[in-house]
Formats: sequence, structure tokens, C-alpha cells
Amino acid sequence: MVVIGGDAAGGSAASQARKRQPDLDVVMFERGRATSYSACGIPFWISGAVDSEADLIARTPEQHRANGIDVRMRTEVTGIDLDRRVVHWRGLTDGGSGTEPFDELVYATGSVPMRPPVPGVDAAGVYGVQTLDDGAALRAELEDGDVQRVVVVGGGYIGLEIAEACRVRGLDVTVVDMSATPVGTFDPDVGEHIADAVRREGIELVLSDAVAAVETDASGRACAVVTASGRELPADLVVLGLGVRPAVRLAQEAGIPLGTSGGIAVDVRMRTEAEGVWAAGDCVESVHRLSGQRVVVALGTHANKQGRVAGINIGGGYATFPGVIGTAITRICELEAARTGLSTTEAEAAGFEFVTAVVDSTTKAGYFPGAQPIRLKMIAERRSGRLLGAQVVGKEAAAKRVDALAICIWNEMGVDEILSLDLSYAPPFAPVWDPVLIAARKAFEAVEADVRLL
Repeated sequence: MVVIGGDAAGGSAASQARKRQPDLDVVMFERGRATSYSACGIPFWISGAVDSEADLIARTPEQHRANGIDVRMRTEVTGIDLDRRVVHWRGLTDGGSGTEPFDELVYATGSVPMRPPVPGVDAAGVYGVQTLDDGAALRAELEDGDVQRVVVVGGGYIGLEIAEACRVRGLDVTVVDMSATPVGTFDPDVGEHIADAVRREGIELVLSDAVAAVETDASGRACAVVTASGRELPADLVVLGLGVRPAVRLAQEAGIPLGTSGGIAVDVRMRTEAEGVWAAGDCVESVHRLSGQRVVVALGTHANKQGRVAGINIGGGYATFPGVIGTAITRICELEAARTGLSTTEAEAAGFEFVTAVVDSTTKAGYFPGAQPIRLKMIAERRSGRLLGAQVVGKEAAAKRVDALAICIWNEMGVDEILSLDLSYAPPFAPVWDPVLIAARKAFEAVEADVRLL
């Protein structure tokens, strides 16, 4: 068994297969200098909330090797020959090269940062933040002491987390995004709360404006970002936070089919259409359980589950990956934000008709010390009342309520069922009517009113 990529999906696949077949020869290639690490933790390492790089590593190469996995670090797979059943590799440190045969191949190459097709985007001083090596390079430059002005291109989860990390370091930070509100996967009315929290942190937002170019100085280093509207934003350093795309170049060159989303097409057992080739993680597409559409969701949670499924099946067991519903959570400055299911835009695109309900409440009983504001939005299907999506923003102890709502969506519950859920109550933890229940009640009233109009 050969595994391309030693992070979440690749490491999980290798470990599970080896556990079930102790005599299986497993070779895992990793081009970076770490295995099985938390890419999602990189912004918090850059800010200083996480003390060291080692804290982000769940399983080292030595630990994998102790489990019988032949880990080849700083070794890049350069090609896949499906006819000869070999991969071609080269050493990034010693320059060596060779081939490795396989009976089963796991493609777990992850994703790469999206780069806008504008002049100067590949200049020195422009950073993506996807791998641990990326994070180390960015942190090293920030610690150099010559950086004061940072421009972040993209106002999604990673973009805003990096912006906050730089602000915590005392830097001047500007975020540029094409959308009217940051984190476009949230509805605009929720996105406004996120924008307010970012501005309160002292971060400048340039919204509804695209990046047109990255200007460079005489040495070829980035010195400013120019927007489509003509604004020039001085920068000592530029960070790309536009999201990621699947790393599928090797698969395309080998003839491994992609899906409609641009990720590698796999079945529920994580098998590709190529014989004996499996794929998992940020490079594959998944089925959205609500819309039925093929989507690429780059999250470590899914990567670990998909790698586990592939490894179990390769090891002789049986497992499936049932799909995704778009659950995500982040902390942006002092605000927590989470979502699950479909946004209103996504629900419309999928062909649903729906009603919405928004409530403002508190995270604890209103009279209890430390109670914080929370806003919760529900999107329910017309007539049936089935919960299609939910979004939560608020202060401490707000956003994890999204997990209960994700379970409701996963099990296709209606808002009438949700409003009667036996949720826990005590003044230090929730009002007597939890915001989840209040929102469900309002959504049910909206469904009833809509039915009466028919």
C-alpha cells in the first residue's frame, strides 16, 4: 500500500489499514517536514495562543514508524503510472529519485491555496497559509521585526483568523474581499455581525472590492495591494486567505477522474474510478446530504473520517462515508460564529422554498453573571418544516449550539420536533427557553403562517 500525503487523511488511512492487516507493507510519502498535524491551528500558533509548532502535531513520523508504517519525509511523488502500478518520487533534500510499486494507492494530497490571477501574486512577501511549512515561514517573517502593515486577501475563515493573529501582534491589518460581508457562507444579516466584530478589533475591511494587482518594489518584493476600484493599500506583507482548491494535478496527469466539483470522484467507500486507487481528504468531492450536490469541503474532520473509511476498506473491513452538511465554526476576534446545513443562497440554488426565523437571546439566563448576547437564525423548508440550515453568532458559549442543530439536520428533523427537544437547563448555562428552542418555535410559526396562506 502506498499513501501520497502524510497528514490527516493519509495518516488515518495508513494507520487503519495497517491495524487490520499487520503484515501489510505501507509506504507513506510526505513532501513536508511534519505528519498528522492541525492546519486549522496554524493561525492560533501565529498569534501566540498556541505555544509551539509541536503542539499542532498529533502524530510524528517516528510514531507512525513505530506502528510499522514506512514514512518517507521530504519526499515528493512526481507521477503515478497506473499501468505499471508504480509511483515516481524525488527527494527534496538529497535530490534522489526512484519508483515505488503499489497494489493499493491512497491519494491524499490535500489542497493548495487559491491565488487570484493578478500581476505580482507570486512575488516575495506573498504568503499562503495551508501547510505547517507555510505557517512556519509566515511566523518567521512576522517575528523578523520589519513588518508593520499586513494586507489579507480574502475575508473567509482563514483570512479573518490570520488577520486577527496579525492584529494581536500589534500590526496594522487590512482585509480585502469581493463580498459585501465577510465569510460569504453566512447570510448577509449574520455577516454584518462578523464585520462589526472585526472592525472593533481595529482591522480595516475593504469589502465589495476585488484585488487587481500586487505591486512590488525594486527588489521584487510585494509592497502594496491595488484593488479593482483603484485603492492602493501599502503592505509589508500580503497573506492569501481566499480559501483552497483540491490538489489534483497528479491525479489528472495519471488519468484518475475528477468529479463535477473539481475534486476527485469517489464512491461511498472512498474508491476512485481507477482500479485499486482510493482518495480522501481535501482533494476529494463529497455529497451534500441536503442539496444532493457534489462539493469539496476542506476540513480536517472530514479528512480524518474519509481516511479512516479508506483504510478500513483496504484492510479488509467495510465502511462508508455518508456525506456532509456544511457544519463549520470559528472564533473571529471576540465573536463566535457557526453554521450548518444550507444558507439562504445555497437553499435557493438547490431549489428549496423556505421560511426563516431569527432570534436574539442570551447564552445564559439573562440575570446570571456573564450572560452574553447570541443571535440564532433558522432556515426551514416550506410546508414540511424540515430544518435546512442554521447560523449562530454570539459571545462566549454561543456557537457550539450549532452541534445540536447539525444533529437535527442530519436526522431530517422538522422545527416542530426541535422546539420540543429535551435540552438541558440551568441559569449558568442557558435561559429556560434555550435560543435553539426559541428559534425553532419562531420557525414553526413561520411555517404555519405560510401554510395558512396557501
